[in-house]
Amino acid sequence: MTRLLYNDDAYLRDAPAEIVAHTPEGGIVLDRVIFYAKGGGQPGDSGRLDWRGGSIKIATALKTEDGAVALVPAEPLPLPPVGLRVEQHLDWERRHRHMRVHTALHLLSVVIPLPVTGGWIAAGTGRLDFAMPEPPTDKDALERALNEMVDADLVVSSDWVDDEVLDANPGLVKTMTVQPPRGQGRVRLVRIGSGRDQVDLQPCGGTHVARTGEIGRIRIGKIENKGKMNRRVSIALE
Repeated sequence: MTRLLYNDDAYLRDAPAEIVAHTPEGGIVLDRVIFYAKGGGQPGDSGRLDWRGGSIKIATALKTEDGAVALVPAEPLPLPPVGLRVEQHLDWERRHRHMRVHTALHLLSVVIPLPVTGGWIAAGTGRLDFAMPEPPTDKDALERALNEMVDADLVVSSDWVDDEVLDANPGLVKTMTVQPPRGQGRVRLVRIGSGRDQVDLQPCGGTHVARTGEIGRIRIGKIENKGKMNRRVSIALE
């Protein structure tokens, strides 16, 4: 399996690696990656690979069936050979916007404490779908509550726990449609705040900012009816 460097440090913009395989579809598999692979509503990262005498742009990153990460070239060019040492470079501005939005959506799940039925992240905007029969009555109050947590500049951290811990605490899982990845014996929990200031704790494999103050001001956009028991709440970062 590919070592996911972003799990340890989401702020890595550049890192060396070795090409260990090519996928049948033309993807490049590295032994270690800083590119987040598409999943959980968050897009795959883009950027480029450099090596002596060459370079290739990466359009996105995807998970493979065997648990590796495949980097998808932006153009159908000859692939660099297996065994080659390369330098990874992220499109950092895009990734950082994803980190800010993803963390903001965690806060949205705090101010609307209902089961999440879906989600989507883009560079500067995002949304969550909730099992919510009726729309919120005071959108301004929700927006104020979100930005109070941003202004509090809460620490965002992560821990790894055994699968059994999650099995014993099923309430940690807020999403109804996307379950935490199992099979590795442990699950990553993302925590916002600490001690008495903790506001959220849930399993998540995405990338997040280090403190909520880094998100910037959050604006709640449309609240749409997506079925008898579903409401979609959109946000944007200013």
